[in-house]
Amino acid sequence: MKKNLLIYLVTLVSANCLMAQESNLVSYANTRQGTNSKYEFSYGNTYPATALPFGMNTWTAQTGKNGDGWKYQYFEHTIRGFQQSHQCSSWVNDYAVFSLMPVTGRLTVNENERATPFKHENEIAEPSYYKVKLDNNITTEMSPTERGAHLRFTFPKGKGSYIVLDGYTKMSMVKIIPEERKIIGYVNNCRWAPQNFKNYFVIAFDKPFKDYGTWENKKDQLSAKNLTAEGDGIGAYLQFKDGETVSAKVASSYISPEQAELTLKTELGGYKTFDDTHKAADKIWNDLLGRMKVEGGTEDQKATFYSCLYHANLFSHQFFEYNKEGEPYYYSPYDGKIHDGYMYTDNGFWDTFRAQFPLNTIIHPKMEGQYCQALLDAQQQCGWLPAWSFPAETGGMLGNHSISLLTDAWVKGIRTFDPKKALEAYYHEATNKGPWGSANGRPGWKEYFANGYVPYTPKTLGASAWTLEFAYDDFCGYQLAKATGNQFYENVFGRQMYNYKNLFDPKTRFMRAKDEKGNWIEPFDPMDWGGPYTEGNAWHWTWSVFQDVQGLISLMGGDKNFTSKIDSVFSEPGTIKVGGYGTVIHEMTEMAKFNMGQYAQGNEPIHHLLYMYNYAGQPWKAQQHLREVMDKMYNASENGYPGDEDEGQMSSWYVLSAAGIYSVCPGTDQYVIGSPLFKKITITLENGKKFTVEANNNSSQNVYIQSATLNGKPYTHNWISHADIMNGGVLHFEMSNKPALNRGLAEDDKPFSLSKNN
Repeated sequence: MKKNLLIYLVTLVSANCLMAQESNLVSYANTRQGTNSKYEFSYGNTYPATALPFGMNTWTAQTGKNGDGWKYQYFEHTIRGFQQSHQCSSWVNDYAVFSLMPVTGRLTVNENERATPFKHENEIAEPSYYKVKLDNNITTEMSPTERGAHLRFTFPKGKGSYIVLDGYTKMSMVKIIPEERKIIGYVNNCRWAPQNFKNYFVIAFDKPFKDYGTWENKKDQLSAKNLTAEGDGIGAYLQFKDGETVSAKVASSYISPEQAELTLKTELGGYKTFDDTHKAADKIWNDLLGRMKVEGGTEDQKATFYSCLYHANLFSHQFFEYNKEGEPYYYSPYDGKIHDGYMYTDNGFWDTFRAQFPLNTIIHPKMEGQYCQALLDAQQQCGWLPAWSFPAETGGMLGNHSISLLTDAWVKGIRTFDPKKALEAYYHEATNKGPWGSANGRPGWKEYFANGYVPYTPKTLGASAWTLEFAYDDFCGYQLAKATGNQFYENVFGRQMYNYKNLFDPKTRFMRAKDEKGNWIEPFDPMDWGGPYTEGNAWHWTWSVFQDVQGLISLMGGDKNFTSKIDSVFSEPGTIKVGGYGTVIHEMTEMAKFNMGQYAQGNEPIHHLLYMYNYAGQPWKAQQHLREVMDKMYNASENGYPGDEDEGQMSSWYVLSAAGIYSVCPGTDQYVIGSPLFKKITITLENGKKFTVEANNNSSQNVYIQSATLNGKPYTHNWISHADIMNGGVLHFEMSNKPALNRGLAEDDKPFSLSKNN
């Protein structure tokens, strides 16, 4: 009897622990996923951002020096600050940064001298909570709000207790107000912003100051008892009672110091203690993560899924604030003026149009509607549709993918903007070259319009990649025009969306570069990186025909030739040929590491490739390869990604793929079916409905779909519509360890292609 009672109690405790873990999904999400990165090799190029979903600010521990794009690297062993961050890529660094660092013993302000050793086992790194006990026994905790954070510093007993505010790089100002236990000020460190850009901050402490002063971080000169200072790298220091525990509430604003004070009151005023702020942040993240509830799978798979889902919900950052009446307004990073409404920034669309924004159309359609209008507002304020905002337009990467976001939203029923204005803005983009970068307007647009491709010259590096991306974007313009009855733009873009055909070489069956006279550029080696390709080679870029896979199949001579060509991506050796780059870049070494031939999951051009088997009669190969990639290239650790995480794209690929679907062609209402990772995933939609993906008999061996039903009816399609998802229901799969070679082969079962659907 006692033995049975003991077994019952153990079982009950285990069940309760499991239920608690299931309800506390933030414990699965590791914000350090992908942080073991460096310039030469990226496991994600992430940092442990403590933030609310799409918050205006994030907060992170800082291991790197001020101004270093690699702000937190897992292999480093000292922390020099806890900083407010907005960084979306190590390659573009950060902006509007300042940091706080607790110091014990004697006052030390220099960033190298104050850097303190720590151990990862003394860290907790969750979306809503970061905690670290440094080796000097100072404990720092952080928990976020949308435009601020609550920090708590616990100093060792009997030793000096200091907090150093570092103004980071460029101009900053601080003002210490001892009677209010406050520091106010601004930083303006930013590469892409109007001249009047400032990030105003207010920091309210819960304990009185024992001493204080200002300092500057160029020569580390201190000015004791000084209350205010302004200049390059200006900061402040505070001394508290020895062994004190100090809490600090921080809020910031791009609009004004008064708005920062208002935000401090509205976002943090209701939380009496740090634990209250932490509890509220936990609830927000648990509610969001719980909207994609997974069942089955291993604990490691759940950790990977929720870590990726966290990263998929960080970018874009809100760039709007709320006034006294609770209405949104914002400082525009484009024209430097104040406007009513919503604005979002810190995103490079070449990366994220593929999966991160399509995921938003499912999970966050209301926000996506705000975003679409914000794109058109941004165009009015700076004259161009954003391509990569940080926070103003940088023109980074390639293509004009704002039109992808706008069209994808429209065809999925998100209609918060004027489509005529969107088409006019895109037409301007497609027939001009802007002043910033290769994604601001179109380089080579005249040649592209006249000849159907951008010629490759020493001045047009990436020309073939440009052509392929332009053709897809023109398809999106065509789709939006057709859906809204705008015949003029339908005709304009309709003649250009097949331009991919102009670069296909039937002899080699690759997309290749042409010169100004239409001749193929020789010599040609499909393994050569760079030159006419951006961050890849012909093996990667040949597939960038999202809008017309059937057209590409026809160019290659039919299904058999097409699938054999995809097979060759994996059977070719993973040889690195630097080509036009002239040196090895990190994307090359990341491709080689995973030993899957020329398949390069670590960068975006090939993200849709595996799903292309569905268009050519071999969906089972997609299922096998997808599960291999999810298992082999993703995990929740510091080595969690096969390349740059890129503002949520790498994570969104995993989240969608784990759910069994992927957005091969944004701008259509279809998702292509892969192989679901979990036994069950339940998506709770904003409209209150639930869409469930079930995979009966699923396992690491049973990766193949044998049969499917949608809401109880047989379902043979290799795709599912956005409407079917948003209407709620159950997509049920029967899984097996053997491929169903005859399933999903009918023409109607194949996903959308221009050549099939027009």
